[in-house]
Amino acid sequence: MELDRLDQLAAKAFEGYVVRKDLALKFRGRYPVPTYVGEFLLGRYCASIDEKEITEGLQVVERQMRDRTVRPGEEELFKSRAREKGSVKLIDLITARLDTNTDSYIATLPSLRLTDARIDAEMIAANERILTGGFYAEIQLEYDSAIAQEKGGRPFGVSSLRPIQLSKHGVLDELARGREAFTVEEWKQFLLRCIGFEPDRISSRAQDIIILRMVPFVVRNYNIVELGPRGTGKSHLFQQISPYSHLISGGKSSVARMFVNNSNGQRGLVCQYDVVCFDEISGVSFDQKDGVNIMKGYMESGEFSRGRESIRASGSLVFVGNFEVDVEHQQRIGHLLGPLPSDMRNDTAFMDRIHAYLPGWDVPKMDKSLFTEHFGLVSDFLSECWTQLRADNRLTAIQGRANFGGALSGRDTTAVSRTIDGLLKLIYPNREMPISDEDIEWAVRLAMECRRRVKEQQKRIGSAEFRNTHFSYQMGEDGVEKFVVTPELQSENSIGTDPLPPGQVWAISPGGLDEGVGLYRIDVNEGPGSGITIINVPVPGPFRESIKYGEQNLLTRAKDLVGDRDPREHEFTVQLRAFDTAKNGAYLGLPALLALCSALLAKSLKGGLVVVGGLNLGGGLDPVHNPVSVAEHAIEKGATTLLIPISARRQLNELSDEMAMKISILYYADVREALIKALGD
Repeated sequence: MELDRLDQLAAKAFEGYVVRKDLALKFRGRYPVPTYVGEFLLGRYCASIDEKEITEGLQVVERQMRDRTVRPGEEELFKSRAREKGSVKLIDLITARLDTNTDSYIATLPSLRLTDARIDAEMIAANERILTGGFYAEIQLEYDSAIAQEKGGRPFGVSSLRPIQLSKHGVLDELARGREAFTVEEWKQFLLRCIGFEPDRISSRAQDIIILRMVPFVVRNYNIVELGPRGTGKSHLFQQISPYSHLISGGKSSVARMFVNNSNGQRGLVCQYDVVCFDEISGVSFDQKDGVNIMKGYMESGEFSRGRESIRASGSLVFVGNFEVDVEHQQRIGHLLGPLPSDMRNDTAFMDRIHAYLPGWDVPKMDKSLFTEHFGLVSDFLSECWTQLRADNRLTAIQGRANFGGALSGRDTTAVSRTIDGLLKLIYPNREMPISDEDIEWAVRLAMECRRRVKEQQKRIGSAEFRNTHFSYQMGEDGVEKFVVTPELQSENSIGTDPLPPGQVWAISPGGLDEGVGLYRIDVNEGPGSGITIINVPVPGPFRESIKYGEQNLLTRAKDLVGDRDPREHEFTVQLRAFDTAKNGAYLGLPALLALCSALLAKSLKGGLVVVGGLNLGGGLDPVHNPVSVAEHAIEKGATTLLIPISARRQLNELSDEMAMKISILYYADVREALIKALGD
C-alpha cells in the first residue's frame, strides 16, 4: 500500500498513535473480540509507518491473539493450562457481582464459561464498570489447587486485570495539536478512516451521517435515533470502536441494569458508559411497567430517582433499528418512527426528547470495498479523546453568528444546539482554532435537518402543537433567512411546503396554442453589476419575453416594490427549469418579476406557493384563459397556495368542491399586491 497525503499528514501529526486500519480487519471474525481490542494491541506494537516494524509487531499481536483469546471448544484447554502452570493469561469480557452468601465478589469470564472466579474488592473499586456491563481486559487467571479441595471452594481467581483502554492524561492536547496540520475536509476524511471507512468510496451525504453517529460520544445526555435498511453499519460504531460504549442486543434491559439497583444502590449503564445503544429499537422493553417513563425522564433531564435520592448521569442514548420497507412506502403507511415499540410509537413526548433522527437509508450497505487500508488513529486513543471532549463546549463559537428562526421551540433549540456542539467538537477538537462561518453553517443545517425529521413525525401523528416545521436560520444579524428541509419529504418535481431560497419561485404557465399547462421554477441570483442574463441554452423565446416584461415593470415601479434598492445597480442571473412537457415558459411575467424582487430583497416567498400571471410592458395583467386547469395542476404538483389574477375569480367557481378543499387561492389586482401576498409579511 502506498502512503497518500492523509497518511503522511497523520503519521507526522500523530506519531505513535496511528495504525493501519486494514490490519485490524485481519483479526475480525478470527478471534472472538471486538475490533477495538485488536487495535489496542496493534497500537501497542504496530503504531508505525515502517513496514518492517509493522510486520514484526503484527507477529506479536497475532501470537497474543492466538494464545490469549478463547475460541469455542478451547474452554477446558485454558482451564487445564491454569491448573498445570498455576496461571494463564487471556483476553476476555469480564463482569463481576457481589455474592452475599460469602460476602465476596466473584467474576464471570464468558469465554471460559466461568461464573465464580475469585476477584479482590480492590480491583472492583478501581473498575466499577465491571459490575454493570463489564469490559474487555487482559486478565491473569490463577488456579489454587488447595482451594479446589475445599468444600464449595473457588479455585480460579483473577490475580491481575488491565482494562483494554487508554488511561493517559493529555491525549486531548495531543489531538488538538495534531488537528492543526489538517484542513477541515482532510480532517473529516481522516475521522472516517479512524473508524475504518474509506471516504473516497462514500458519498459526501453518507460521510455526514457517519460523522453524526459520532456525536453521542462527545456530547453528554444526547439522544439519537437511526433507522434504515439492514447491513448499513448502524451499530458498528457502538460495538467495535470504543470501550466507553455499551450495546444492548435485542433492546431488552432492566431498570436496575440501566439506571440503578434500588436494593444495593449500584449505578447502572447510563452512569458507567458514555453511550448506551439499543441495538433493535422495535424490541426496546424493560422489566418494569414504568421503565419507559423512567427513561423518558432521564432523556429530558439526565436524572432519575432512587427513593428520595436524585441521581445524575451523563450517558447518551442511541436507538438503532431496521426498516422493513423503503422510506417512501413507510411515509405512505404511517410515519418514520413506526418501527418503535407500541408504547413509544405514537408517544410525541418520547419523540420530543430525541435530539436527532439520522437517515440510515442514505448510508450504503457495508461491504469490503468501503473499508480503508490506510492509517487512522488507534481506537483507544480516539475514544479517550472523545470521552474527554464531553466536558468541552463549542456553542460560544456560534453566539451572534447563527440565529435560529421562530419555528424552533425551546426543545428544538436545545436539540439543534447539542448537535451543533457535537459536530463542532468533532471537527475542531482544539478550542483555540477559529471556526469558519462555512463550517458553522454545515453543522447548523445538519442539526436542523435531523431535528426537523423528529418534528415531522410528531406532525404526522396529528398533534397541532408540532405543525410548524419550517426550520430556518440566519448567518449573522443581516444574513438571508435560509430554510432547512428533510430530503425524503421534498420531491424534485413537486412543490414542497417549505419556502424556497430568495430569488426562487414556483410558477405555472397556462400554456397556449402549442403547449399545455406546465410547472416551472424560476431561479434568480443577484450580484454587483447591471442587466439580466438568462443562462438557459437556447433561451425559449416566450420566456425571454416574460423576463423582459418582468424587468421593465421592476425598473418602472422599483420604489413601490423594493424601496430604496436600485435594480440598475444589480446584475441578475436567471435560469428556467421546466417540470412538464411544456418548455417555452410563456406568460411567466409576474412570477419572473416576483423572483427578481425576492432576490433583490433577499427574502423568501411563502412556502407551498405557486404563482400564475402574464404581464405586459405597461404593468397590465394578462387574463388566464384556463384557471380551473391551472388550479388542478397546482394541486397535482403539491401546491398549498395559488396566487392568480382577480380576473380568474368567476371561472374558479367551477373548481370542484374536492379540489377547492385542497388549496388556498389568493387573488391580486396589481403587481405590488401580488408581491405583498407572495411574501406573506
